Amino acid sequence: MSETPTATPFIDVLIIGSGAAGLSAALHLPVELNVTILSKGPISAGSTPWAQGGIAAALGGIEDVEQHVDDTCRAGNGLPDGQVVRRVVEAGSRQINWLLELGMPFSSESTQLHLTREGGHGARRVAHAADHTGRTLMETLLEAVQARPNITLMEHQLAIDLITTQRLGLTEESNCCIGAYVLDLAEDRIHTLRARHVILATGGAAKAYLYSTNPDSSTGDGIAMGWRAGCRVANMEFMQFHPTCLFEPRAKSFLISEAVRGEGGLLLLPDGTRFMPNYHPDAELAPRDVVARAIDAEMKRLGIDCVYLDISFKGKAFIEQHFPMIHQRCLEFGYDMTRQPLPVVPAAHYTCGGIDVDEHGHTDIAGLYAIGETSHTGLHGANRLASNSLLECLVYGEAAAAHITAHHAEACSRNWSVPGWDESQVSDADEAVVVTHNWDELRRAMWDYVGIVRTTKRLERAQHRIALLRREIHDYYAHFRISNNLIELRNLVEVADLIVRSALARHESRGLHFIRDYPETDPACAHHNTVLTPLNRSHPQGEPPHRP
Repeated sequence: MSETPTATPFIDVLIIGSGAAGLSAALHLPVELNVTILSKGPISAGSTPWAQGGIAAALGGIEDVEQHVDDTCRAGNGLPDGQVVRRVVEAGSRQINWLLELGMPFSSESTQLHLTREGGHGARRVAHAADHTGRTLMETLLEAVQARPNITLMEHQLAIDLITTQRLGLTEESNCCIGAYVLDLAEDRIHTLRARHVILATGGAAKAYLYSTNPDSSTGDGIAMGWRAGCRVANMEFMQFHPTCLFEPRAKSFLISEAVRGEGGLLLLPDGTRFMPNYHPDAELAPRDVVARAIDAEMKRLGIDCVYLDISFKGKAFIEQHFPMIHQRCLEFGYDMTRQPLPVVPAAHYTCGGIDVDEHGHTDIAGLYAIGETSHTGLHGANRLASNSLLECLVYGEAAAAHITAHHAEACSRNWSVPGWDESQVSDADEAVVVTHNWDELRRAMWDYVGIVRTTKRLERAQHRIALLRREIHDYYAHFRISNNLIELRNLVEVADLIVRSALARHESRGLHFIRDYPETDPACAHHNTVLTPLNRSHPQGEPPHRP
């Protein structure tokens, strides 16, 4: 797989990730720029198609804007950045109108969009396409992207690492991102891609946990690459666990949308009694962190495997109209939600922290952007409000594109040569089982010690195990040819380390981070983000010297 030094032309904008954030950024860029979008699987295989709920947008005027701002800040337990929240919320109606112009078929009643309500929202403001908003959004964006001759879509391309001037030893220059090394999974060869601008839009890292609602691709690639390149990372302790994942091994953690509770669904114990009114005044419509902890507490208290979500009392016609995909999927596993409650458990769902960015999605490194779940914008704080994630993707996709457009002429002055990838000093792996074993051990340690309820002792145990795994994985990476599983495992162990370090640094319980040693929320930390800063180095920690 060794390459000779490359003189390939610069790509104007390289977008790593093909979900809502990456596709929306591409569509907002001018047609004069050549854009390449990388997807490590099929284009539609990311997290966006899995989004069932919708897009939160204040469409009811100034009062709705103010309430949406308040709901977001309250769900985030006072930690969201107020200016960021207002900017994103005020952009909501513009994003919905943009999608309508692209032909997005939102659900409607008469001539009006049908708006549903989800946990944490004080009003109905979630625009949706039945219960498959993410899939429909992807179809809409992808159709528009495929009509743009300046955009190239490349499937089965797994980014290995970013190329920066610091990495190349150009210490007299401020650190600048000028491309990426990419493994072509179809051809099993490595490409060196040079780019004027790079956007990380690779999604979150929920696959660091044993049980997750996310697709297998959610391995924290962008966060890990950005960290190794020198970006600050913030608030990684806030991993959101979705309260209602179908308790069915064959379903591979199928999510039951928040909207089911928004439309009246009730959480029940095995004997049919409700329990959420004992935990929060909003009962089933409490924020996700509250509901997930309540379910976890009841399961431990009673020694049960799951609780139950019941909306059968709404009737078959209502359920088939509002939740056709969920209903059909559950039927495949023998559950008829029109006639019976569904067994549910919490599962890792959304990474609220990520690479620290400004209002344009720009990172600490010139030419490098991070948008969507890969980033930390200040919108979510200690807990994400339901359906704010797709809104954030759209708003920051537009913002990053505008910033790139404004600074493209400046970026064109960069013309560094980039060495090709060198694997002349490595060999084929002798035992792939090492990767499989480490993958399983890492995710189990995160689930057991860094889950919904934490203690300092559990976190320290996790940190010790992760340190051992990290050394073993980096040693493996240094001596053997890379594979997709090894790249993802290398990224996951990096992200797991960041999550644990962040959790140990926050000496309070807030939102998604509940630690028994510090069970109260500290008012002094109301505006305190947990920011980790990587060491300045010419090569990422653990990077083998024979690889550029």
